Amino acid sequence: MLGRSILSLGLGLLASTAALVSAADVCNGHAELCSKKYSNMTFLGAHNSYAVGSSIADNQNKDVTDQLNDGIRTLQVQTHNASDGIHLCHSSCSLLDGGLLSDYLTKINTWVKANPTEVITIVIVNIDTLPPTTFASAFESSGLSSSAYSPSASALSISEWPTLGELVDSGKNVIVFMDYNADFTTVPYIMDEFTNIWEDAYDVTTTGWECAVNRSSGSSGSMMMLVNHFLDTTYAFGGTQFFVPNKNELNVTNSEASISSHVGNCNSIWGRAPNHILLDFYDSNGNEPFNYVAQLNGVAAPTNTVTEFIASATGSSASSSGTARNAQISQSALGAASSRVDLALVKWGLGLGLGLTGMIAGGMAVRL
Repeated sequence: MLGRSILSLGLGLLASTAALVSAADVCNGHAELCSKKYSNMTFLGAHNSYAVGSSIADNQNKDVTDQLNDGIRTLQVQTHNASDGIHLCHSSCSLLDGGLLSDYLTKINTWVKANPTEVITIVIVNIDTLPPTTFASAFESSGLSSSAYSPSASALSISEWPTLGELVDSGKNVIVFMDYNADFTTVPYIMDEFTNIWEDAYDVTTTGWECAVNRSSGSSGSMMMLVNHFLDTTYAFGGTQFFVPNKNELNVTNSEASISSHVGNCNSIWGRAPNHILLDFYDSNGNEPFNYVAQLNGVAAPTNTVTEFIASATGSSASSSGTARNAQISQSALGAASSRVDLALVKWGLGLGLGLTGMIAGGMAVRL
């Protein structure tokens, strides 16, 4: 009788242990990634992931759910304060308003709950330096706060991060960073970006991809890296210089050759690949960026098919075939669309209450 009880207890312990192990049998699509530290991974990301559509201010073709389904695992957003809550906007919500942060997070929460073995990252640009408790309200109302990881300290070195398997097992598979005004004591799951991650330059208009520290508040050698692998071009209007996505060069910028050049520079300087690679219109080259990131992580290429898109000169998008994607948008076509762009910028200027005179006198430089 005693022997049978001991046997039953032993089998029960084995079953419990197996259950714990099997919970993280697969992480981000691969068993071998479960043992890798979060800080030893490379994740492909969508720059301004909420900015979807045909506006000059857009940066992506597909909404956040489709981005996650395609394999994007880092989502970057810019936020502004509004009377009804935090909105997702560029320099001005008058030019492009991506809606409420809480609605965006609700979509992510739905996806995360349906994909519990996937670890994702959200990077928040807190333009209005709002307190983290304001952001926490959006996370809590969306339900996503229950999946957000709270670290043991406000800043972790690259050796201190958990593995993907540990994150998946704990059910805390959403990592959240905010560039300014994070406070570990009040909202520990919204982590300070620049004491954990450094970024290289953004608003670049040339393809040097230097991988040099541009923004950081810590010891760069022991921090994770985020590289901004998107190319801008400038558009002058009324004395104001606007930085907009360079759609002419998307197929080059988002190619394996270009991304690997950027990563190679990081390897040469820092001895390791970046942890996050942000792209504009990540789907311009189909699976190509995803296949390359899989190589960096030492796993097989993903089996899903990422539909390729081409952005037109006016900003609208259309599906492309493998041959059509190689077509480039001519500068003359971009010029033909300038009246539409001018109208959008006039609307933006009026929305800010500046008027054309103020814009001309200001001599500003604005990133869209």
